[in-house]
Order: sequence, then structure tokens, then C-alpha cells
Amino acid sequence: MLLRSWSAAICVALLSSNSFSGSPAVAYTEAGKFDSSFNEAIYREGVSTFRAQYGHDLIEQEPNSPEEFVSVLSNLARQGRSPIVAVGFSYARAVTEVAKAFPGINFTLIDAVVDLPNVQSIVFKEHEGSFVVGALAAMKAQGDTIGFVGGMDLPFIRRFGCGYAQGAAYVNKNIRVQMRMVAQDFSGFANETRGELLAKELIVGGVEVIYAAAGGSGNGVYRAAAADPSVYAIGVDSNQNFLHVGTMLTSMVKKVGVAAYGSWVEAENETWQAGVKELGLAEGGVDWALDIFNRNLVTLKEEKAINKIRDQIISGKIEVLDYIANNQCPVALLEG
Repeated sequence: MLLRSWSAAICVALLSSNSFSGSPAVAYTEAGKFDSSFNEAIYREGVSTFRAQYGHDLIEQEPNSPEEFVSVLSNLARQGRSPIVAVGFSYARAVTEVAKAFPGINFTLIDAVVDLPNVQSIVFKEHEGSFVVGALAAMKAQGDTIGFVGGMDLPFIRRFGCGYAQGAAYVNKNIRVQMRMVAQDFSGFANETRGELLAKELIVGGVEVIYAAAGGSGNGVYRAAAADPSVYAIGVDSNQNFLHVGTMLTSMVKKVGVAAYGSWVEAENETWQAGVKELGLAEGGVDWALDIFNRNLVTLKEEKAINKIRDQIISGKIEVLDYIANNQCPVALLEG
């Protein structure tokens, strides 16, 4: 009995110590690992790279719904996994709860901020990358109407739409940006059917380019655009240019996989720290994607103009207003 109590005390002590370092883990959102978007970027640029370099036993978890987030993180923490990367802002509440319960386990939260001594929060300046692709959308549109589809009506998602609208207006002051949201809850990031329906409605209304910040629902948006040869789509988070060649004008890439990889490497090097990291164009956290799949869609003149805009944002010559700063956008986003 004494030995059993002593062993239990050691386990509690280990889990209570911030110096504890176990094998890492990642918890994806309910959209699934191969969602052609956020989760897949984590897998391909983060998980695969880390495994290839370090060969560690990195566990992946795929919850079926947000209701499972707490139990998934708790189970990983009980196993001594650390750091645990939680993919996406929808994990904020679960990370808060579980990180408090397991103060000796480190957590890395992608795309949201949780202020706890064992949580590293990595966020991105999506408005900067969205400005760049919005400028390209305005260059390609023959008329004055482009579209935006968000997964859920949140300030975080409107940040994408607002940056997009600012970039478009920088190129064409008469531009109109029609905005739609897939749902009022997190299901909006995993509903391809609804995403496709909304995109079709926008196209009927005259939209020529559609930018989607809707997770897995974006796949439906891209299908709708691909069905009309006069419409372009813009991907988000991971490089989605390959999905519908000839339709995908570009992608606003967020280096979420690189961020996750970096967090695990920091743990390897014993340099992992809690706190907030904010990554924009200057830090290489966001960018626009130009590759073999969309090279024929972007002229050299357009490429030069877009890269100039990109550089001016980095230098501070162009200021991109952040919707989250005061929940306002200087450019109208038309709804309904």
C-alpha cells in the first residue's frame, strides 16, 4: 500500500511540474485531418515534417464534434503528452479547462489566445494576407462584384472578409463585396453542401471571385465556382490551388503547420515558452500562393503589382485595419 501511494505521488508530481516533457500530440477539428484546409496543413507541414526529422511517437486525434474536445485533450494529458497542439480557435474553451486541470502539461493553441502559464497561443494576421488576395480578386474581376463566404459569423472570420474587402477596394474603389456565413455555430466549418449552395447564390447574383474562410465548407464553395468557367475561387489556410485547376485563383496561406512544427521543435530544444505569438506577412506567417497550378491565371504584371502591395504592407506604407480591433470594417461587407 505504501509503495502504491508513493508511486501515485510521483505521478502527480510529474504532471504538476512544468518541466515535464513527453511525446507530443495534435488534436484536429471535427472537419477531419484531410479537410484540404486547416487540419491538412497541420498534418502535411507540421506532423509529417516533425516525424520525418525526429521520428517520435506523435499521436493524432480526430474528434467527431466540438463536444469531444475536452475529453480528447484530457486523455492526451493523462498520457503525459506534451506539448499538445490544439488546432483552431474552437478549442479555446477546451484548452482553458484542460490546461488548468493539468498544469504540468504544455498546450499550443493555434488561432486563439488563452492566457495560462502552460499555454502557447499562436495567432496570425489574417487581415494582411486577405488584403493581398482581395487586391488580386479585384484585378481579375471584370465587373465590380466579388464574394466572401465565412464558416461562422465571428469577429475572427469577419477579420478575413474585412481584409479581403480592403485589398479589393485598394485596387477598385467601386468594388462591392457580398458576404455570406455558412452557419451560426461551428458546423459551418464542415458543411460542404451549404457552402456550395451559398456560392451558387452569389454567382447567380453576379459575383466573379469568391474567397472562402470556411474550413471544410470551402470545398463546396470551390465546387460551385468550378462549375462556372467565368468564376474564380480563392482558398484559405493551406495552399488549395491544386483543387480545381483553372478555378483557384490563389490561396491565402497561413503557415499553421509550420507553427505547430515549431512548437514541437521548441519542446525538443527545451525552449518552448508560454505566451502569444502573432505572425503576419513580415514574420512569414501568412502569404499568397503562386505555383504551377495557378501560374497561368496570374499575369506577370499582376504578380508584380501584388508583390508590391505585399511589400508595402510589410514596410508599413499600406496599413491594413484589423476588424477585431473595434469590430468595424472601413469597407462595406454586403449581407443578405
